[in-house]
Amino acid sequence: MSARATKRFAPAIGLFFIAPLVAEYLLGDLPIKMLGALVIMAPLYGGGALLVREFVRRTGRGWPSIFVLAFAYAVFEEAFTTQTLFNPNYLHLNLHLLKPAYIPALGIGAWWTVFVLTLHTVWSISTSIALVESLVPDRSTTPWLGRIGLRITGVLFVLGACASTAIEIKQDHFVATTAQFAVSAVVCIAAAIAAFLLPRRSDGRKPGWVPNPWLVGAGALLAGSIFLMTPNAWGWHTVAVYAILDLAVIAAVIPFSHRAGWNAAHRLALAGGAALTYAWHSFIQHPAVGTGGVGFRIGNVVFAAGLIVLLAVAAKRTAASSGFERALDSTA
Repeated sequence: MSARATKRFAPAIGLFFIAPLVAEYLLGDLPIKMLGALVIMAPLYGGGALLVREFVRRTGRGWPSIFVLAFAYAVFEEAFTTQTLFNPNYLHLNLHLLKPAYIPALGIGAWWTVFVLTLHTVWSISTSIALVESLVPDRSTTPWLGRIGLRITGVLFVLGACASTAIEIKQDHFVATTAQFAVSAVVCIAAAIAAFLLPRRSDGRKPGWVPNPWLVGAGALLAGSIFLMTPNAWGWHTVAVYAILDLAVIAAVIPFSHRAGWNAAHRLALAGGAALTYAWHSFIQHPAVGTGGVGFRIGNVVFAAGLIVLLAVAAKRTAASSGFERALDSTA
C-alpha cells in the first residue's frame, strides 16, 4: 500500500482497532495478554463502528443518527451475538446479570439491559468514532471508505459476528427463545430506520453561550463515573439513576450543540471524558476473563497511557481547525 493510500485509509484502520480496544481493553474486561482476541473483536466492534460511521456520514447526517445506529448495534451484539440480554448465567460465570430489576415477562434484567446497551452505544461505538474523528478534524464528516472498502468492512463484520456467536454458543450452549430473537430484530430494524429518518446535518447555528471544553470534559467524566459506580444491587433505583443521567446529558448537550460556539473541541472533550472514565475505572474493574493480578494492572497502565497520548494528539490537531487553543487560553 502506497503512502498516499495509507494516509487515506488510516482513519478507517484506526477506528477498526480503536473500537475494540476501548470496548474491552480500556474498560478492563480483557487483559493485555489477550490482544490476540482482536482477530475476532476488531471485525465485530471495529467493523460495526465503521459501518455506523460510514452510513451516517455518507447520508449527510450527524451525531443523533450515530447514537441511534450505535444503539441498534448494541442490541444486535447483546441479543444475537453474546445473548447476554437473555442468558441467566452467561458463560457459567455466576455473575447473575439478569437478577437486578428482573422482568419475568420479557426474560431480561432491566439493570443489565440498560447498562450494557449504554456501554456499547456511548463507549464502544460513539466514543470510539469521536476519538478517531478528532484525529482527522479536516475529514471528520466525510466518508473514509469507497464502495469496495465498505463491502469489505461489511463482510468482516458479518464474519466477526458469526465467529463470536459460534464461540459463545460452543462455550455456553445457551440459545435465546424465538420470541426474544424476534423482538430484538424488530428493535434493531426500528432503530436503524429511525437513524435515517432523523434530519440531516444543518450548518445553521444559533447564538448563545457554550461551556468551556474543559467543563464539558469534566461533566462527561463525572456522568460516566456515576454511571459505572452506581451499584447494581440497587435494582430499579439504579435503573432510575441511569435514566436521570441519560436525560440530563441529552438535555445539556443538545441545546449547546446547536449553538455557534460549539465545535470539535467540545466533541473531543465529551469523548475524552467518557474514555477517561473507562481508563480510571479499569483499575478497580474485575476482569471478565482471568483473575487480575500485576500483569493485568500493567495492561491497565498501558491502555490508559495510550489513551492520554491519543487525546493529546487529537487536541493538538483539533486546535488548528476549531480554535481549541483559544478555548484553553480562556481558562488561564
